[in-house]
Amino acid sequence: MSLFQKELIISEQFEVKSNATLFIGDRLDLINQIYKSEKKAELIITSPPYNLGKEYENVIPLEEYLKQQEITIEACMSILSDTGSICWQVGNFIKGDQRNKETFPLDILLYPIFKKFNLRLKNRIVWTFGHGLNENYRFSGRHETILWFTKNTRDFTFNLDSIRIPQKYPSKKSFKGNNVGNYSGNPLGKNPEDVWDMPNVKSNHVEKTEHPCQFPIGLIERFVLGMTDPDDLVFDPYIGVGTTAVAALKHNRKAAGSDIEKKYIEIARERIHSLNNGTLPYRDRDKPVYDPSLSNLSKVPDEWKQLRIQ
Repeated sequence: MSLFQKELIISEQFEVKSNATLFIGDRLDLINQIYKSEKKAELIITSPPYNLGKEYENVIPLEEYLKQQEITIEACMSILSDTGSICWQVGNFIKGDQRNKETFPLDILLYPIFKKFNLRLKNRIVWTFGHGLNENYRFSGRHETILWFTKNTRDFTFNLDSIRIPQKYPSKKSFKGNNVGNYSGNPLGKNPEDVWDMPNVKSNHVEKTEHPCQFPIGLIERFVLGMTDPDDLVFDPYIGVGTTAVAALKHNRKAAGSDIEKKYIEIARERIHSLNNGTLPYRDRDKPVYDPSLSNLSKVPDEWKQLRIQ
């Protein structure tokens, strides 16, 4: 059974009537198409390249990288609705190797750029995860950040009830005040707060594709549900294998995004069709993080015990 009541329309150039636009090419070209259509995006969300030399990027001087990001952000502003949000998910730029490594936190470096366009920072969300590269001369990185900005201080879309998570103590009752004796928490759940513990997409993740830096659908779903309404446009200038599009379409939003790598756009298209026919592998956004203590592998080998520093 199709996810969509009408025919699924995926276009290569931006069309307002399309469910999704998957553009192979420069993000500025697609932004210009959207701008000319006079359609506005309610949510712009992306994870741009970190300038680390992945297969889809060339390492450039940090100053040049930040300038390119500023060009992208300024262009995005031209298609952002007055009540819209822009969310930039980044990690760190690492310079040097082994003992010489130096960390440049991209969210801190990008913040002044967003402020140049009079955007208001609502949250600096920390996304934490349990797996990644292990380091020898610094602490292993296990988090990235998402900067959530709005164009307007007061009038912006935020549907908290759509993204609440289960209360920690749902049976807790108030012991004083006007609500004494009644349940103290919201029956719909609690606010997810600004630290999100979600597994990153590594080799054993059900959503894994060949993209080396793919983020989970559930991460984007929370933004889509919280910051847009049905039929709103969600835009991703660096869409990769289409996670943003999948999260948007899954909840009856429209999606548009670009990538310079044709193979990633083709995977994105395949994932959207799999979503449409109900076969897309997906990890539920509210599924509890696996408790490693439940595994037999969590037992410390006897020969290790004497080596551990007390």
